[in-house]
Amino acid sequence: MPTPLAVVDGMLDLARVHPGDVLYDLGAGDGRIAIEAAKRFGIRAVGIEINPRMVELARANVQRAGVADLVEIRQGDVLNADIHEATVVTLFLFAELNLKLRPRLQAQLQPGTRVVSQRFDMGEWTPDARATVHGHPIYLWTIRAR
Repeated sequence: MPTPLAVVDGMLDLARVHPGDVLYDLGAGDGRIAIEAAKRFGIRAVGIEINPRMVELARANVQRAGVADLVEIRQGDVLNADIHEATVVTLFLFAELNLKLRPRLQAQLQPGTRVVSQRFDMGEWTPDARATVHGHPIYLWTIRAR
């Protein structure tokens, strides 16, 4: 299910993405979030996607968008990915996967890193902010000091 571009923009705005950030898109699909972040803010972005066909599509989209110098698409399982360098993490994963991923986010990411999810929350982890774009709920969390 591709994320509508208005929702992508809403996610990037809610996460307060700015030049200098490093964005990781977990469950990158066709690469549109990473591509849009690179185009809009000139930042480095990494998409991680498990489906090999989607990885090929995302890589082709990166080339077509002219942001291959900023965006890398990796094939892999988000539950095993090294995401420690991210300052922003975007998600469009099912609720169960968000819950499995949550301890990894909290363990690997530095305080101040913003995590934004479309449609699915993270259980009892209360979001810092919420928004709705064209009927799509978006949630934002900030990693706190351990």
